[in-house]
Amino acid sequence: MQPAELLKLLKGQEAQRPLVLQVGSRVMFGQAHIPGSVFAGPGSQPAGLQLLEGKVATAAKNKLIVIYCGCCPWTRCPNVAPAYKRLHDLGFTNVKVLYISDNFGSDWAGKGLPIAQGQ
Repeated sequence: MQPAELLKLLKGQEAQRPLVLQVGSRVMFGQAHIPGSVFAGPGSQPAGLQLLEGKVATAAKNKLIVIYCGCCPWTRCPNVAPAYKRLHDLGFTNVKVLYISDNFGSDWAGKGLPIAQGQ
């Protein structure tokens, strides 16, 4: 999913908005994250995947879930693929990954897209 598509969804009716989960490091989340997104733990670590499971425990299996990390270039991110796989293994059928080609700083915050800070 491209950033513009996510922004459009986030501006829509509340009931239609996706659950947006940051699956990178807590430090990165604290520095800057997508407003309304939830820290769900680093997808590359077992503890992160457990936290992710907890964050989606009450979500409907067909709920639109958008995950993102942005720690490094898309092709080298260690967090997104394991988180995506875990969500599918849990039976979620509407999971998308936000495309961040280089990193969250340059591809989201650096382009003037909205950010929130803190935990």
